[in-house]
Amino acid sequence: MIPALFVFAYLATVLYIGIFAFRRKTGDHPAEDYFLANRSLGNAVFLLSLFGTNMTAFAILGSSGHAFSNGIVTYGLMASSSALIVPLSLFFIGTRVWSLGKRFGFMTPVQMFRDRWECSHIGTVITVVQTALLLPYIIIGVMGGGTTLYAISGGRIPFWLGGAVVALVVMSYVFFGGMRGTAWVNAFQTTLFLIFGAIALGVIGAGMGGFGSAMNEMLATPTTASLLTREKISPLYFFSYTFIPLSSINFPHMIIFCLTAQRVQHFKKTVILYPLCMLAIWLPAVFLGVAANRATEVPAIQAKLEARQTLATQAPTLSPEERTELRAKSAGDDVLLRLLEAYAPLWLAGLLGAGIMAAVMASDSQILALSTMFTEDIFAFYEGKERFGEKAQVMTGRLFVVGLTLLAYFIALKFPQPIFDLAVSYAFSGYSALMPLMIAALFWKGSTKWGALASTLWAAGSVASVAVFQSVVATPKVIWSIGGWEVLTRTPGGTSVFGLLPVVPMTIVSAILMIVVSMLTAKPTEATVSRYFSK
Repeated sequence: MIPALFVFAYLATVLYIGIFAFRRKTGDHPAEDYFLANRSLGNAVFLLSLFGTNMTAFAILGSSGHAFSNGIVTYGLMASSSALIVPLSLFFIGTRVWSLGKRFGFMTPVQMFRDRWECSHIGTVITVVQTALLLPYIIIGVMGGGTTLYAISGGRIPFWLGGAVVALVVMSYVFFGGMRGTAWVNAFQTTLFLIFGAIALGVIGAGMGGFGSAMNEMLATPTTASLLTREKISPLYFFSYTFIPLSSINFPHMIIFCLTAQRVQHFKKTVILYPLCMLAIWLPAVFLGVAANRATEVPAIQAKLEARQTLATQAPTLSPEERTELRAKSAGDDVLLRLLEAYAPLWLAGLLGAGIMAAVMASDSQILALSTMFTEDIFAFYEGKERFGEKAQVMTGRLFVVGLTLLAYFIALKFPQPIFDLAVSYAFSGYSALMPLMIAALFWKGSTKWGALASTLWAAGSVASVAVFQSVVATPKVIWSIGGWEVLTRTPGGTSVFGLLPVVPMTIVSAILMIVVSMLTAKPTEATVSRYFSK
């Protein structure tokens, strides 16, 4: 339990930060202070919190688990494309959203959409869809917390209890500290897990006897040599992942964080340093996930390798329930923690475990973002603020934080999935398909609310269809093919459409709908358009 005690000490620290932020309330507008920290975040806090809010359990546990199964190609799939696309989107979209928010007082992206397209109830539809698409991201945080505490305590803290502890701590400091507390915690957490990567790489490498010998052994073994190549991922599937980072700037928590910057100049260092931060986080996590395939002396990892081998050789003869059980046993979300347990001293494993927990708990900003959207886009929009006052609006947001966290905790317990696949299949794909809304609102005069509605409904319907398809159809299975070309396939990692991730056709069709429907429907008034596009 010694490593777990270090993690509990870390949890107490971030809880104190949130409560301390609660005591630092400023200004005469409680809602803007709670949800946007009065738009006053400084340069360093803005950079660290903006990066940290995008690096959740997906970046640490999910990437190492995916690399454990698929190899070094995981870095190319996500980190390399994200390091280019995310900074560019912050530069071209984030700065413009910040400017509009400063000028018109927006606190959420839907407020901007409503004003830009002169829509009311369509904005409500967008709010509901964005909330549903962001929920898987919050579930990832609960799952990551349960996985971390279970592994680092040697199984003494069950998954359900670990997830509950993390959910309770996150809920508490978001409840009290709001955006200021969340930003300070994210800045603290980002500092921790940036340091964690380099230390973990050195400690585990020394414990394994050097990565050079481990990599040479993998190259010499036929079953693991492919993990050091792109062999497991087809070129089309690899290309598909360039669409995934499009989701980043569309996430409500990213947009809302953009609105908190004190000055637009804060974006400069963020754009420059973001790729370096990506390198510092993803490279150690992916590399350690791959190297775990040679840690056969660790019983938990050896059991995963045996389950994977059984699944690969006997899959056709197994029942769907047996395949599901073996996939769960071979999942690699906890391999990083198992390596720490095996190769790091207890006290150091505890410190590094706290670093992992820092990344896992970055779901706080997603919870706060949805709370902000509920209070601004639903409660305040339908006159709740006018009838009950601004303090009631803040309390409503806090109660929404509690309800949303409990819902995410329940779903995480009842429907566990690999963290990487859960994020890519639902949260990232859905928000990438909403990218045409953001681009059209900011850069196309001819876009309309009906085009936005068509794109939104398409994104929601396509994500729901993928979810139903993957829950009903067993893997692997070719559902539809034409002339030997596989059109629709259920794969172990999700779904393939013409050899591509579903996010590609989802995003392309969403853009087409935005263009075609906008061209066929009435435009906003000239006065509204000129407010956004006047020289």
